[in-house]
Amino acid sequence: MCRQVFAFRLAMIALAAPAALVNASSGLPVRLVAAAVVVTFMGSYVLFRDWERFGPLLLRHPSLLAVDTLFGSLLLVSAGPDTTLAYVSVCTPLLAGIIYSWRGAAVFASLQALILLLVHAARNDHAHAHVTESLLLPGLCVIAGAVGSNLRGLMLRFGTATQALTQVQARLAVTEAVSAERARLAREMHDSVAKTLHGVALAADGLTGSAGADRMDPALVRQQAELVARSARRAAAEARELLTDLRRENDPGHGTDVLVELAARTRDFSTRTGLPAVYRPTGEHAVPPVPPAVARQLLVIATEAMENAHRHAGPTRVDVRAGVHGDLLRISVYDDGRGLPPGTSLEQLRRAGHFGLVGMVERAASVGARIRVGRGGHPTGTEVRLELPLAAMTVAGA
Repeated sequence: MCRQVFAFRLAMIALAAPAALVNASSGLPVRLVAAAVVVTFMGSYVLFRDWERFGPLLLRHPSLLAVDTLFGSLLLVSAGPDTTLAYVSVCTPLLAGIIYSWRGAAVFASLQALILLLVHAARNDHAHAHVTESLLLPGLCVIAGAVGSNLRGLMLRFGTATQALTQVQARLAVTEAVSAERARLAREMHDSVAKTLHGVALAADGLTGSAGADRMDPALVRQQAELVARSARRAAAEARELLTDLRRENDPGHGTDVLVELAARTRDFSTRTGLPAVYRPTGEHAVPPVPPAVARQLLVIATEAMENAHRHAGPTRVDVRAGVHGDLLRISVYDDGRGLPPGTSLEQLRRAGHFGLVGMVERAASVGARIRVGRGGHPTGTEVRLELPLAAMTVAGA
């Protein structure tokens, strides 16, 4: 909104600048008017082009808008209130209302209205000075200030609603991920433990037949007994692992320490591949416990990013960082390898049969996280950055 206001100011100043310079007296007055043109035009241009960078400076220092108002008054005196600079004057209280709320709108609307009244009093002859003409623009300044203040309130409420909606979407995504993970565990229980137990039963039947034979082969019986014992131990281990995961997801107070597990996986990756990989914690706050289903997806993505770097990028090192930044849990995996080919897209990777990166994006979406793959802030290499809202973790036991 503010950027559009400054774009309008730019156009109005450009249209009125010739009239202001022509009407100014030679010597010092014309120099002052020229300086006012440059200051107001460049100030509006800078704020229009890079509002994200300089907007907070204007927000912290209302005196900057006051200085701009005074320079604009020089142009208004020179060009006259019947030029397009009058619209620039109306923009000032509008901006003040949007940036500084109703208090700023009241101050700048009063200041701008006073300047306009003084300009009218100085330029109009007593013969044709009209009260309604003199009060029109000051009245518009008051109205613009009120409009700006109301727009600020609407945008703040809209921002709050958007943030709440984002948190709800993240919570819903995590809830769906937990449900999907429980369904996966049920499938694995059927496909792994049940099949293993079925193998144990078949081996036990074979052992029974061998032991009851007329000519028992001790070596065969021993081999079948070892097979039964080995299969039973495997089934017990699989059941224990799956039941532990289920118990964790049913326990509201249980969560996974993602940083500890990520550090362990980074060390294991470095030992196994011989590629130097370093883990560094970041952020100013401790990471809260993450629901196991969500933590599993985050860790799989980070591990897959390290494996992709080792297999495809030819790097000399891998840097892994994780921590809380604001209201986000951020995990970053960077390698200094050759990077992605220019113009790479998920659709191209999917058609070519490279599903690693596609799977990472899908896993991130399944838990309500956002993933970015590219150079990031580095001149070369590839960074996989994963960001998960902390609000999404509040459903650990839901």
